[in-house]
Amino acid sequence: PLSPLAEGLVAHFRRRGLPGFGPTRAAARLEASKDFAKAFMRRHGIPTAAYETFTDPAAAKAYISQQGAPIVVKADGLATGKGVVVAQTVEEAHAAVDQFLGDDFTGGSKDGKDTARVVVEAFLTGEEASFIVMADGRNVLALATSQDHKRLLNGDQGPNTGGMGAYSPAPVITPDIHARALREIILPTIRGMADEGTPFTGFLYAGLMIGKDGSLNTLEFNCRLGDPETQAILSRLKTPLGQLIQAGIDGRLDQVEAEWD
Repeated sequence: PLSPLAEGLVAHFRRRGLPGFGPTRAAARLEASKDFAKAFMRRHGIPTAAYETFTDPAAAKAYISQQGAPIVVKADGLATGKGVVVAQTVEEAHAAVDQFLGDDFTGGSKDGKDTARVVVEAFLTGEEASFIVMADGRNVLALATSQDHKRLLNGDQGPNTGGMGAYSPAPVITPDIHARALREIILPTIRGMADEGTPFTGFLYAGLMIGKDGSLNTLEFNCRLGDPETQAILSRLKTPLGQLIQAGIDGRLDQVEAEWD
């Protein structure tokens, strides 16, 4: 789960001389803060939907009314898969703003010390896929591709969820898309994190939106193996997972290969 990583579990292990394969608290902000992730992507030219961040509900609603629907509203912080609303109407988006910036919302970045924020971003069309790699701070090892079923109900209807089951491989990730995801999204992210003094070690998950026109965008980052994608991916892995994790801890991911069933 994200919470222990965002609270500094890896540093806690390392202070005691124990190896840990995961991002530091600072690196885990790629998932723990939607605003941090979007600003990071903007700084490093990583393709993602246009967005703005708000702390004031009235300003967020005015922006939504100006942009129109469909539009996506995200709570900024930890929301256990429940902090994203894909609003089909302006009214639905306004209600999401009220929910995420309201006093009753238990997720998000409101922890007594921080101001609640929402990220409002353009709605992207296409097919969603999960692209997960292992990273050692410099090198990456791509894992098998996968897709999960996001919407709660049949026919891609109902609210967004953290995933209603998954399968691997994902046919939508062609060899060309695979190469582009590494070149345009994953490697610039790993380089950018290192350049900013927060090298990323651990599992990095990029949620991809693949458009019918061939466009490729980053929906979000997770700093761990995706759930439920892990179940579909690891059941195909023939290489002992421990060997790959040890290579990640040692900074040797450029020297190993994963074999898949």
